[in-house]
Amino acid sequence: MINEGMSNHNENARGQSAPVAYPALPDGLELLETDEGLTLAGDGMTLRADFCEMIPRIKQGRLQQELLVRAAKIKGAGEPLAVDATAGFGQDSLLLAAAGFRVLLFERNPVIVALLRDALHRAAAAPELAGAVERMQFVEGDSVAALAAMGAQTHPDVVYLDPMFPARTKSAAVKKKFQLLHRLEQPCDNPDAMLRAALDANPRKIVIKRPPKGPHLADMKPSYSLAGKAVRYDVIVPPRNKPLLD
Repeated sequence: MINEGMSNHNENARGQSAPVAYPALPDGLELLETDEGLTLAGDGMTLRADFCEMIPRIKQGRLQQELLVRAAKIKGAGEPLAVDATAGFGQDSLLLAAAGFRVLLFERNPVIVALLRDALHRAAAAPELAGAVERMQFVEGDSVAALAAMGAQTHPDVVYLDPMFPARTKSAAVKKKFQLLHRLEQPCDNPDAMLRAALDANPRKIVIKRPPKGPHLADMKPSYSLAGKAVRYDVIVPPRNKPLLD
């Protein structure tokens, strides 16, 4: 189950909690346990993974209008499997899980892993989120090797890629929070390897999150795109049994 081992504390034999040793952080950053949840602090800013703010977006009626849900939709699939290869704070995975996908989330950065685990633990206790969280399975590690191996075992219906890109916003607060996040993890430095791994998994669709006017990942033209004001989703539908990359 996804919730096992996701608490911020280990319970000892007397029922009291012992602090978990968190991963090392870059200079100037720290992880704080607060009433709202595990929080990354630094440069006068705080950052926390929080699924509760997603509750309005996963309500029926609004959920089906989400661009990501529309891009990932698989016709005729009862409970499709999606692999979120770049989970980050898991909000996109939550949208997919709420829409009925089983979601396998991968994240390799140990600090983001700690923040995401804390958020999942808290979300599992929220009635509005518990059903979606039940369909989310979190794996700490690099998704590239896992995707390549997956093609010979289990074919996911959708592989979702979200290579980080700089925030294009006039909000100074949002820009600073992106800077805080980018101190932990840089945007994808090998898009070709990431896309090839996604193709090796032999999914029915690959959905790629991009800036509205950004270039295609690895310069591969998508089958089609869905675009909004703040984001664009490029969708690659691989031909069956025919490689797209040599």
